[in-house]
Amino acid sequence: MHDERVKGPVLAADGTPLKRSLNRALRMQKMRAMMLIAPLLIFVLITFIFPILQMLWRSVENEIVSQTLPNTVIALEQWDEKSGELPPEDVYAAFVKDMKVAVANKTHTKLGTRLNYEQTGLSSLFRKSGRKIKKWDPETGGPFKEKLIKVNKGWGDVTTWQTIKLHSSPITAGYFLNAVDMRLTPDGVAMQPENKQILLKLFGRTFVMSLVITFACIALGYPVAWLLANLPARSANMLMILVLLPFWTSLLVRTSAWKVMLQQQGVINDTLVWLGLVDDANRLVMINNQFGTIVAMTHILLPFMILPMYSVMQTIPPSYLRAAKSLGATNWTAFWRVYFPQTVPGIGAGSILVFILAIGYYITPEIVGGTKGVFISNRIAYHISSSLNWGLAAALGTILLAVVLILYWAYDKIVGIDNVKLG
Repeated sequence: MHDERVKGPVLAADGTPLKRSLNRALRMQKMRAMMLIAPLLIFVLITFIFPILQMLWRSVENEIVSQTLPNTVIALEQWDEKSGELPPEDVYAAFVKDMKVAVANKTHTKLGTRLNYEQTGLSSLFRKSGRKIKKWDPETGGPFKEKLIKVNKGWGDVTTWQTIKLHSSPITAGYFLNAVDMRLTPDGVAMQPENKQILLKLFGRTFVMSLVITFACIALGYPVAWLLANLPARSANMLMILVLLPFWTSLLVRTSAWKVMLQQQGVINDTLVWLGLVDDANRLVMINNQFGTIVAMTHILLPFMILPMYSVMQTIPPSYLRAAKSLGATNWTAFWRVYFPQTVPGIGAGSILVFILAIGYYITPEIVGGTKGVFISNRIAYHISSSLNWGLAAALGTILLAVVLILYWAYDKIVGIDNVKLG
């Protein structure tokens, strides 16, 4: 007899083709997995991705000028801002017509605030002029050029109209230019006046001091992590409580404590004077400067360096060092050639944590840094809460995010992010 095989697709128990049944089972499995992570995914989108996208949009959004002064923006297109002459009468007429509507909608003050970021004094110019323009008739009240200049000399300044035209686009690079101490002018991009060039300096200070804090945490945290990893479990657990103790204390309390300790009449200076190391008339200035910021932030961020290094050191078998010494290596050689390379992943993880946390801190620098120890994050907080220049704050935050991502990419290329371990 011959073995006759039935030709055709292999069927599952329910009679459907096996391939189709397997694909359906895989789809169901993926859907169940997606349902499990959906709440977390939605949470991340709402609390992380969406705010970042909103920040990116706010850093370039500039619709208030074109929406508030639509006729003026169109009329200014025919005016040569480089000529040095004031716009013609039709621009002033269009402006009065737009301002009449803006005053009625109470949006002229917001427009003045926006343009005031580019040229000081425009906020009060729009506010005061709005009271007069409110009473005018745009159809029969002209000509308006002389009337506006009579109301306020600012309307006779070419710079005022240049600012309106330069920043009339719905999308602007002005915030990003301001974030790097530059500005738009009729002749193109130019540097801000020297007395306004502060943000690039703050960026540089932020990254340099964050690196110093990171290296200080490595230098102080490495011996502590090594001690915790090599002590008996009972002793190590007791010391670990001291490492974790700062997490149980308010950040504001810890920072205020350093302000008390570091001031000229504080504990540290009093101790140095009592020991005779410092003269009472020449007490050390350790507060309201970069030194105070570095000391306070190193203390605050030190646990974030110790914990990753300790968790990695715990996994290194002590037999490796004994084997190296039995082969003739000195204590230093055994440490440097055998032990230290295995702790690099923990150092990398701690460095990333400390550095990224450091560049975003603003409470500690604000309290102990004075004017010389503040970070760019303090400037961002100022523009959000005080000056209300949210566009500039968003641009500064976007630049900070971009630089961090670039440094993260460089770290991945040099060290390798796969080599970073948290435990």
